[in-house]
Amino acid sequence: MRRRVRMSLEDDVAAFFSEGRGQVAIYDANNGTREVRKEVREKFESMGINVFFIENICTREDIVEANIRSVKISSPDFQGWDPDLAVKAYMARIAEHERRYETIETSNNPYVKIFNVGERLVVNNIRGYLQSRIVFFLMNVHHKKRTIWFARSGQSLIEHSYKADSDLSPAGLDYADKLRDFIVNKRAELLQERVKAGEKASERRLTVWTSARRRCLSTCKPIADLGYKVVERQQMYELNPGDVDGLTHQQIQELYPDEFKNHELYPYSHRYPRGESYHDLSVRLEPVILELEREPADILFVGHASVIRCVLAYLQGLSPQEIPNVELRRGDVVQVTPSAYGVNFITHFFAQGV
Repeated sequence: MRRRVRMSLEDDVAAFFSEGRGQVAIYDANNGTREVRKEVREKFESMGINVFFIENICTREDIVEANIRSVKISSPDFQGWDPDLAVKAYMARIAEHERRYETIETSNNPYVKIFNVGERLVVNNIRGYLQSRIVFFLMNVHHKKRTIWFARSGQSLIEHSYKADSDLSPAGLDYADKLRDFIVNKRAELLQERVKAGEKASERRLTVWTSARRRCLSTCKPIADLGYKVVERQQMYELNPGDVDGLTHQQIQELYPDEFKNHELYPYSHRYPRGESYHDLSVRLEPVILELEREPADILFVGHASVIRCVLAYLQGLSPQEIPNVELRRGDVVQVTPSAYGVNFITHFFAQGV
């Protein structure tokens, strides 16, 4: 039965590459013996698909138990179980698996070994750009609990203009104060919830990320005045609209009818003359996203609507074509909590009429 399921999954992976024109597939399976790994490698390499294995090795019992309690017993397999019984059951599952398990041995085949959740990595014979990027990603991810907050910058004196780097309007300044109050109060509330749940909780460090535009920096100033660190990131500039900067929807349609039509048809990949597409912006934001994965502290991400669309789409696992449709209203904060089985999103309203 297990073998039939494995063969069916492998056929799905092969179809993803041949029919769906995929680039990277994550095949999450035990593959715990040399024989099985050899079968998998030979099967896919015969189709022209490169294979490399990722092996997680954990020798610290405290990490194993913490991982089971925070990750494994929250899976559908243990829904409704008593936590202590679930831990014992999962420990028994690990012991049974260890009896048959054969670790990856040094060879010419590409692999990565991750020890104790990132304490040490062993990288062997990695080939090509994609495998190198995957290794770099693995070097940055972690499983520590943290919260990421997303909010748009406040209203500026000159709206809808890329070139005009204007400061906040009076409404924008009021918005910045309300954002500070909301974040401070909500973090205190979440800390109390963790304490009541029995955690040995202390307030996690908060870092503010934003672009170097005036309206973003001014939005962050009230919270910076409380002593929180604000990091300016050049990659977080908004999408450059090019020649249509400052034009209304109707003006663009009248002055650039062909470009307007292409933009309506291909909102992710189309760029106006001397401007950027959402694809360009996504590529520019890749270092920010990798740093977001690496950062163990809480983050308040204050940015432009186009930038937030790209990052939220990544966290939600949306396709690139869906990025232009992601919305975050000014006056809302999105609270994002990464977890092993997805990402939890909660939208909070904190300011009216901005």
